[in-house]
Amino acid sequence: MNVESLWENFLEKIKSRISSLSYETWFKTTKLVSLDNNIAKVLVDLPIQKKQLQEVWYKTIVEVFSEITNTSFDFEFVLEDEMELTNNIPVENIGVPINTPEKSNLNSKYTFDSFIVGDSNRFAYMAAVSVAQNPGKAYNPLFIYGSSGLGKTHLMHAIGNFIIENSNKKVIYVTSEQFISDFLNMNKKDENGTNFNYIDIFKNKYRKVDVLIIDDIQFLGGATQTQQEFFNTFNDLYDDNKQIIISSDRSPDDLKKLEDRLRTRFNWGLSVNIYPPDYEMRIEILKKKIIGQNMTGTISDDVVAYIANNCDSDVRQLEGALTRVIAYATMFNTQDIDLNLAIDALKDYLSKASFTKNNIQKIQQVVAEYYNITVEDLKSKKRKASIAFPRQIAIYLCRTLTNESFPKIGIQFGGRDHSTVMHSVDKIENELKTNPQFKNILENLKSKI
Repeated sequence: MNVESLWENFLEKIKSRISSLSYETWFKTTKLVSLDNNIAKVLVDLPIQKKQLQEVWYKTIVEVFSEITNTSFDFEFVLEDEMELTNNIPVENIGVPINTPEKSNLNSKYTFDSFIVGDSNRFAYMAAVSVAQNPGKAYNPLFIYGSSGLGKTHLMHAIGNFIIENSNKKVIYVTSEQFISDFLNMNKKDENGTNFNYIDIFKNKYRKVDVLIIDDIQFLGGATQTQQEFFNTFNDLYDDNKQIIISSDRSPDDLKKLEDRLRTRFNWGLSVNIYPPDYEMRIEILKKKIIGQNMTGTISDDVVAYIANNCDSDVRQLEGALTRVIAYATMFNTQDIDLNLAIDALKDYLSKASFTKNNIQKIQQVVAEYYNITVEDLKSKKRKASIAFPRQIAIYLCRTLTNESFPKIGIQFGGRDHSTVMHSVDKIENELKTNPQFKNILENLKSKI
């Protein structure tokens, strides 16, 4: 049996012993590359994956592999650039949870299973899973940052929901605004004229937990006294090996309005960034939402591509656009949702600013004016030479002057497919080779653009 078949056999066995989440996160992409001198060398994708396999899953790996080979092997986990060159997951306090998602302020819909993973968020996802499986031991604090609408809050809730489901640890999720509000309530006076009761309530809520999840920490900026209290809360939890998870719209070093000592502590653990989703991931998000709304088969692929191309920075905007298209179709009692309907539904939703900044539209306007036709002509199905040739020029300029993909360019020219776009580019390139005067026309257009 070669190493590839051997590892396939191993993966099948380990898959049956662990949760699907653990398998998909840590094992699925691994490859056995060699067996030499009783050392099994396994290729992994990321440093965090290597760390987990070494520190969390090592014993299980050795046991399962020994069952298959009847031989004891030591394991070495390597990254791609290292090619040249012990304990199982602790399950503590298993039993009936003492708190629920509702008591912890968690949204039970936000789980790891419902989180769509792509290149833009894979590292953050794997870090979150690691923390969920080993709270207080893997990365503390875990600091997740990125622009609004990219999934930070989803990941934080997923960590909390996983911990509650698999242990009786006490978890609490709050926004920084709620933390500030609770802190200010400590100044209230009770019937005895003191605030001792309110202080106890605050400390019981925030310091007697196993996992503190606080969202949008940047809003503590300027609240000096609240920062002091959070500093004390952080220290108490950290010293007791309690897990702290924090999110922000920027990295710890960029939180200039927070005290240096807080920013320093945020860097003690692991900071992970979530980036805007790429095109393929946006398509996957939309398709999953379409399935969730039982709309499969009623929304054309052109519509999905149109939304994915025009909402490229914010998952919330992406999902909002789809919701708007579906609502628009419902209002007009339309069963099948096509591209024309989507464009009409979203004409006021997609901000005018995004259109004026869109280089494709700028190119279309310049080419249309030069050839005395309209932008609508360029997007139309008209094939007469006076329109078809300028359209090919515009497509060529879009491809050479922007970083846009063939599919996005095609969508912006009336929903043409990528092969049509490629043909237009090839035709203009051939024209440039045979017509020296045409080069001057293109240079003139470029200067206007």
